[in-house]
Amino acid sequence: MSAKLVHNRQGNIITDPPIARFLFSDTRMAGVWLVVRVLLGWSWLSSGWGKLQNPAWMDGGAALKGFWERSLGMVEGVNSPIKFDWYGGFLQSLYDAGAYTWFAKLIVFGEILVGVGLIVGLFVGFAAFFGGFMNWNFIMAGTASSNGLYLVVAILLILAWKTAGWYGLDRFALPRLGTPWKAKPAHSNADPALAAQPKGA
Repeated sequence: MSAKLVHNRQGNIITDPPIARFLFSDTRMAGVWLVVRVLLGWSWLSSGWGKLQNPAWMDGGAALKGFWERSLGMVEGVNSPIKFDWYGGFLQSLYDAGAYTWFAKLIVFGEILVGVGLIVGLFVGFAAFFGGFMNWNFIMAGTASSNGLYLVVAILLILAWKTAGWYGLDRFALPRLGTPWKAKPAHSNADPALAAQPKGA
């Protein structure tokens, strides 16, 4: 099945602007993404590690239960900060099911794994996606804090997934694993490791 590429009126394929290719696909930017991802990764790792040492998170999820109660407006004198009824209903269903007992551990280990993945530069795109997804959920539950900034940084790392881990394990993992959406040619003598390297290598 051939790709359906977008063309302009002259019939030329519309490509990304040079600045986008430089920022997100050029290994000359890899040093910048290294600093960005390590700083973000350290924030996730330290947050998750702190929760791992906290019985309120690891023994029954009391900390998460209290967070959900405040988000749902179940605490006297506190109005629910949730702006979307469908998300409030989703959170309420988790609360009613007592999911905080296991969901708290999921958050703890999720934060640690995201932090480690970003710091060592392994599957940076995936790590940034799951980190950003947690940020989004915290925001939806009514917690702004640093989550908005972290979400923006996560989106940038997702866009730079090919080069953000260049100074990390992705430099070796991505050329060997390839991508599931790019089939290898049936007859090719090209070195797949070289073909997978981003521009500027």
